[in-house]
Amino acid sequence: MIVAAASTAGAAGLVQSVDWLAIAPPVTAAAVALAVLVADLFVPRERKPLLGYGAVAGLVAALALLLPLHEGDRSTFCLTTGSRACSYTADHFTLVIQALVLGGALLTALLSLGDTRKLPAGEFWFLLLSSAAGAALLPAARDLATLVIALEVASLPAFALVGIKRGDRRSSEAALKFFLSSVTATAVMLLGVSFVYAATGTLHLTELAGRLDHVDGRLSTLAGAGVALTLVGFAFKTAAAPFHFWVPDTYVGAPLPIAAYLSVVGKAVGFTGLILVTVIAFPAYADVWGPALAVLAALTMTLANVAALRQSATRARGAVRLLAWSSVAQAGYLLVPIAAAAYAGEHTIGSTVAYALMYAVVNLGAFAVAALVARTRPGNRIDDYRGLYATRPLAALALAFFLLCLAGLPPGIIGLFAKVTVFSAAVDAGLGWLAVVMAVNVVIALYYYLRWTAILFRAPSADDGAPEAAPAARHAVPAPLTAAIVLTAAGGVVLSGAPQAVLRFAAVTLF
Repeated sequence: MIVAAASTAGAAGLVQSVDWLAIAPPVTAAAVALAVLVADLFVPRERKPLLGYGAVAGLVAALALLLPLHEGDRSTFCLTTGSRACSYTADHFTLVIQALVLGGALLTALLSLGDTRKLPAGEFWFLLLSSAAGAALLPAARDLATLVIALEVASLPAFALVGIKRGDRRSSEAALKFFLSSVTATAVMLLGVSFVYAATGTLHLTELAGRLDHVDGRLSTLAGAGVALTLVGFAFKTAAAPFHFWVPDTYVGAPLPIAAYLSVVGKAVGFTGLILVTVIAFPAYADVWGPALAVLAALTMTLANVAALRQSATRARGAVRLLAWSSVAQAGYLLVPIAAAAYAGEHTIGSTVAYALMYAVVNLGAFAVAALVARTRPGNRIDDYRGLYATRPLAALALAFFLLCLAGLPPGIIGLFAKVTVFSAAVDAGLGWLAVVMAVNVVIALYYYLRWTAILFRAPSADDGAPEAAPAARHAVPAPLTAAIVLTAAGGVVLSGAPQAVLRFAAVTLF
């Protein structure tokens, strides 16, 4: 990854010294991935779980290496002639997103420790850590080539993770659908990047901003097409409608921890790339991408919420499918502040970052409880959660809290605060129509979130059918899974207690 990043600076030359501390988080994740893969060759089968604990330790180490970077911005792989454009920058925005993706990968690892007994351990942990390394590299990328490389390093292992359940037709189908849609997005994005480079002669984001302002008239159409195609590619990655068709089947076919990973880390990667190219590289075309993203936001949240309303409570893996449609709807809300940045300035981006932090915590928590229920109810229907409070009251209360956060209702104050923040960003930017669409969609989403919440506390009746309607019996829960539920629930409560601190923390993530 580092060699690739260095190669993008071109013939102008690079500073030969490397700031190893700046690049330490993604490098650590990548190094541990290789170590786990090699160790898998020598570790006996009965001791394979040690690989998982090694992966967890590696992610904790990568997170710890973010602490010494908060003192100031650091850059490396910089041009030595002309401008001081750099390919890698560890600023506050970078650190916040790296904390989000590495934290999300860590929670995914905790969910996976007790759920990989039938999966090839070495390959699984190598792929998860490799994807996390690419996700951690992406927010630091400051040229288009490094951005695309980081995006693919994060995405390629994810294809294999979705289809890692060998012999499972649903898993293979999900991996194929995910692969084809992502490859299409990458091809479109690379075509757009090549057009932008042909029109401007540079790939560095900060230089692109200036050169697109003064592009030759004969190349203006080429530059505009490049910008549009690049944004279309990222729309695929963020699962924005109408490029969202791969999400439900992919989440249903993937192992449950990987579905959780894609819903948080995969989404964070796509939105981070979208923020970087729109706000830093393409401000000259704000009059193009601003309205386009506003329309995509409205379309995404509306289609996803309508689809979520149609989910049956008795459908196999209906809980995962509902979380998948919820994830697409949340993508629509996340698009709103980015669209608003075209009208009101880049300060609105803090709303997207704050919303992403909230969403990551509560969505991973919801998937953690789903993983708990799936241990005894592999069908994972919404009806399988009926009466969960009677058998596992703490898990039921945690899931109810997560669902209320996603709905934006008390006591999920952080969810309400995040939605108000996004709503305010649309109003301040003069996008009143988009704020109205968002408000309508929030009301629509209340139905399916509250319906699921009510099921948790509803006692099963004889009419519900037996034994499928019976609540899951009590069984021992793996400590890592318990830790994941506790950490996400505690995180949601803490964030709900100090929501303004989250916004202040995210509001300074400006470039």
